[in-house]
Amino acid sequence: MARILIVGAGDVGGRVAVLLAEQGHRVWALRRSMPEQRQPLAGVQTLVADVTRPETLTQLPENLDVIITALSPGESGEAAYRRVYVEGTRHLLQALEGQNVIRHFWVSSTSVYGEQNGGWIDDNTPVDASSPTTDALIAAEAVAKASSIPCTLVRFGGLYGPGRHWLLRWVSSGRAMQSQPPVWSNRIHVEDAAGFLAHLAMLALRGETLHDTYIGVDDAPSAQHEVLTWLAQQLGCAVPPEVTEISAQRGKRLRNTRLRASGYALRYPSFREGYLQVLLQVLAAREAH
Repeated sequence: MARILIVGAGDVGGRVAVLLAEQGHRVWALRRSMPEQRQPLAGVQTLVADVTRPETLTQLPENLDVIITALSPGESGEAAYRRVYVEGTRHLLQALEGQNVIRHFWVSSTSVYGEQNGGWIDDNTPVDASSPTTDALIAAEAVAKASSIPCTLVRFGGLYGPGRHWLLRWVSSGRAMQSQPPVWSNRIHVEDAAGFLAHLAMLALRGETLHDTYIGVDDAPSAQHEVLTWLAQQLGCAVPPEVTEISAQRGKRLRNTRLRASGYALRYPSFREGYLQVLLQVLAAREAH
């Protein structure tokens, strides 16, 4: 039984905490607060602390084996990103000094890759600070990697799943889309994001060699208009109209080479399988009401 700390128990962090607890590990989940509407995480001990306030980090568990950090700034903008990601990570690692942790998994974003011309990105592609917020993320990654605790960065693409319905709202609102030239998008279902982090944690506990960076996306980079058209068909809505002004930005296409090589089997290898699960839940909720 390993001792595992999840820092940031939001959608992905909460899911991975429960997965690891179900496997018999002792898991702590650190949250900024404990709102009344949040359900307790089954089998997980919740800690209330704020990484931006180092004085709240004095009672962290000892003798930890694995740490998974999945922070969220809670607001947009460079200042929030630097306060939570950069300074928060620094405070956390200072609080953990002296612990003999096997591996720290730090959750980042594929936004650190600046490609916007539809080109291919893989795990070896250099990062590119294309905005103040991505510059802050890259700085936070550097803080995590500079620690004495071995660190693996997991850069996720667009997260989707239950409750994440912005593309459904796009389709139902009739908002225009661009089909030519295509705008590429990359995503991963929240269940696979959590599953992949749990899988990597198990590899670390078994002493297997890990890379310092993984791209967390599914098998199918997709043109945005293809996803929206498919969703419209499933919902019985009109296909979104074409935009009148063409965007110069075409996004990027991400390869999940190391994810696949790690042995992780995606539950939802493309948006079709993943959004079908979301749509079934939406329809079930409508029928229940």
